[in-house]
Amino acid sequence: MNGSYTAPQEHGILVVFSGPSGAGKGTILKRYFEDDPPAVLSVSATTRAPRPGEVDGVHYHFLSREEFEQLIAEDGVLEYNIYNGNYYGSPRGPIEEELSKGHDVILEIETNGAGHIRRMFPSALSIFVVPPSFEELKKRLIGRGTETPEEIAARLEKGRSEIEMALDYDYIVVNDEVETAARRLGEIIRSARWSKKFNQSFIQEVLNNA
Repeated sequence: MNGSYTAPQEHGILVVFSGPSGAGKGTILKRYFEDDPPAVLSVSATTRAPRPGEVDGVHYHFLSREEFEQLIAEDGVLEYNIYNGNYYGSPRGPIEEELSKGHDVILEIETNGAGHIRRMFPSALSIFVVPPSFEELKKRLIGRGTETPEEIAARLEKGRSEIEMALDYDYIVVNDEVETAARRLGEIIRSARWSKKFNQSFIQEVLNNA
């Protein structure tokens, strides 16, 4: 082995990305992807009908109920749930394809689904986004102006229970300012490539050639 080398990472990293509504997950990811990292955002599948302006394969993979249930039967979804009578889930095929190309795959997902993914893939990198304070979370939800006071109260109650699960994740990103939070996300993913979690096969290779 010569004196210089790159990280021995043939496959991409599966990143589980969660946080309460209003924490700014989507805004952080939008800024992160503006720098064109070697990563893709996983596109979920659903059985609900496309809304005006939504594009198949971009916003969702739109499937029939029969197609989705066939995926479930074939172990073709990493996780799924039913909301308002429609299936929502993460297709296994596209995720594994991107990972095999060496691309990181970011899976923006709620805490219950994230727990299932972490149990299935212990090597996944899990990151939780939190606001700088609960009061700031409330301010952001009110500022969106899209929900009634009752709906906001329900989101805050759910947000409290979700934040309690933050310590189950590998890393925490505080979204006090979007630019800074997006930079923190990039730093976490880059540094994770050198953790023992993602280099076990490399260490074994070194030992095998000793």
